[in-house]
Amino acid sequence: MKTDPILVVDALVKSYPTAGGGALSVLDHLDLTVNRGEFVAVTGESGCGKSTLLHVLGALDRPDSGRVVVDGADVFSDDDEALSAFRNKRIGFVFQFHHLLPEFTALENVMMPALVGGRRPEEARSRARDLLAQVGLAERSEHRPGELSGGEKQRVAIIRALMNEPDIVLADEPTGNLDENTAEVLHRELIRLSGDLGQTFIVVTHNREFADMAGREMILEHGQLRNPAAL
Repeated sequence: MKTDPILVVDALVKSYPTAGGGALSVLDHLDLTVNRGEFVAVTGESGCGKSTLLHVLGALDRPDSGRVVVDGADVFSDDDEALSAFRNKRIGFVFQFHHLLPEFTALENVMMPALVGGRRPEEARSRARDLLAQVGLAERSEHRPGELSGGEKQRVAIIRALMNEPDIVLADEPTGNLDENTAEVLHRELIRLSGDLGQTFIVVTHNREFADMAGREMILEHGQLRNPAAL
């Protein structure tokens, strides 16, 4: 089977200082390869470092050592200004809470990453409208977050992450604040978007059913990722 890696992680190490002057190891020489268009679910016990992993993969935090290579480029060889541009153009983020700007409409919220990246407003508006239509929110485009349901707000957050056509979307418990039925609908929506758009997703989740829907599951244990099929 032909592979096309979009992400290669090699010997990633991340630790945090403790009150006693020591260090708490979170990621311990972690390796990961993700192919273009894959949907990978990362599971594991609470506090095992799943969010830390996403933060490092998305260049929100630097590792102690190791390499993160996205589409052939070594991410952490750049300075902080370049990392900011990398996050805007190459990575999409979806968090447990939608983080929509309350004073802007759904359309304007979706447009925001493109405008920050210097895209022309007319071009950004057109793509944002197309994305809203893809998740059934075309008629809600001029509504502000306070006028949207929880599921609708999270849909807006998801397509905002897709706005700049990122190499990878990183999602941290993207349906953790939703009721079971709404979450299930969003799970299927994420899987569909990945397939329709050929979009690479890495999703942290505690939801067993969602993990089972992913193309691949990896379990984070003792600072390393393991394939449960091989355990």
